[in-house]
Amino acid sequence: MNKLSQLRQAVNEAQLDVAYLSDPMTIKYLTGFGSDPIERVLALLVFADHDPFLFAPALEVEAIKDTGWPYDVYGYLDHEQPYAMIAEQIKKRVAAPSRFGIEQGFLTVARLRALQEQFPKANFDYDMTPTIQHMRLIKSPDEIAILEENGKWADFAFKVGFDAVKIGATENQIAAEIHYALQKHGVMHMSFDTLIQAGAHAAEPHGATNDTKIQDNELVLFDLGTNVDGYTSDASRTVAVGTLNDKQKDIYQVCLEAQLAAQEAAKPGMTAAELDKIARDIIDQAGYGEYFIHRLGHGMGMTDHEFPSIMEGNDMLLEPGMCFSIEPGIYIPGFAGVRIEDCIHITKDGNEPFTHTTKELQYVGR
Repeated sequence: MNKLSQLRQAVNEAQLDVAYLSDPMTIKYLTGFGSDPIERVLALLVFADHDPFLFAPALEVEAIKDTGWPYDVYGYLDHEQPYAMIAEQIKKRVAAPSRFGIEQGFLTVARLRALQEQFPKANFDYDMTPTIQHMRLIKSPDEIAILEENGKWADFAFKVGFDAVKIGATENQIAAEIHYALQKHGVMHMSFDTLIQAGAHAAEPHGATNDTKIQDNELVLFDLGTNVDGYTSDASRTVAVGTLNDKQKDIYQVCLEAQLAAQEAAKPGMTAAELDKIARDIIDQAGYGEYFIHRLGHGMGMTDHEFPSIMEGNDMLLEPGMCFSIEPGIYIPGFAGVRIEDCIHITKDGNEPFTHTTKELQYVGR
């Protein structure tokens, strides 16, 4: 059963008249057509008993047809009223729809109200997001193969980045070296803004790469990923410049122990919460628990942050084909930050990582 057939079955089982899907990533997953419509309207309409249709800006219609999309596609011009046009096509298939499914985590209030104005008696309470999340949760062998290719490029990016580390170089300069090297090989997109964080700057887990200069005797955190063929990679390493003191070495070794223990343990049948606890207990027992301030991991695939969360309280069982990160971190404000991360896929009896750059502490920049 293909993806659209699965979704149509879900629409039927939920007793919906129509599902209105507007997250471009959902549309790409289900149709193969990828686009950022910016402020314009892009939507996929799926019915229980009728063929789906795509609605898009007129300037996207030919690109949609070029993908081999076998069903109807309708375009609109900027001066036209998209929701009136969408409603017209829906009513040709379902005269008076009463139950809609929507992606509640994506559809804006303004656009929901525009739909409601077209169907004032309809109910829009059904959330399609969990259905889409579960469809994307288990990756096919083809998807895993693309993720593995992205992992190879992430490993390449680490090598370039480590070679670019020099005392006095800025974080931005190192990131630029990575991006240039990848683009020369045809890898044009990162899955997120590359993070290079030196010294105390790395104690900000989501601090942006900036003009901080690499200094002697400090740790430098790398977090990066590529986007090739519509899928991503995501990995982190922390390296050393010069000579580290005992505390710097300690937080690195504790973080490494936590990451390795969790990655070795990940297998079908355990829960996400159990996996998180393995890494968290190691960091807690070493006295750094207050500095591990995020979940152990997140799903990944077409985007670098997907369902599910590998965290306390999540009793979801791990299954073969699930792909997610294992990324414990220790962040001590004003001192240093360490994060070590691989994304993995669960196999029938364990797991395999997508990235293979060594996690033993590397000394660079000399």
